[in-house]
Amino acid sequence: MTIAIASDHAGFGLKSFLLHKLRERDLPLLDLGCHSEEAVDYPDYGRRMADALRSDAERGILICGSGIGISIAANRFSHVRAAVVSEPLSARLAREHNDANVLCLGGQLIGNWMALECASVFLETPFAKGRHTPRVEMLGTVGA
Repeated sequence: MTIAIASDHAGFGLKSFLLHKLRERDLPLLDLGCHSEEAVDYPDYGRRMADALRSDAERGILICGSGIGISIAANRFSHVRAAVVSEPLSARLAREHNDANVLCLGGQLIGNWMALECASVFLETPFAKGRHTPRVEMLGTVGA
């Protein structure tokens, strides 16, 4: 499973930390930027994630200051189900119940280690299917 990861400038520090830690696990990663703390526009990175999910990646991690703006940007695309989380239970439920394919984190709101735990749970948790499938189908494409 290839994991795309992107952030705006406010999430750059957390993105760098997560890239380092996830690379230690030999996970296939696709770094979509940004590559510094120089100001950029988060909607551009929501679009980059949507594009990557169409061809190069199965899941993604997006980071901005709060996680909210970049999740709104990503969720404009029908094949994206981006969930803002700040603790592992929400990360697990986003996968199990909502088949979320993008984890969104607030780089200015969550600590590095909590973010890593959220990412780990998100990446390890399968979609439960069953009674959740019809609801997710109402949102758009399941398993995209």
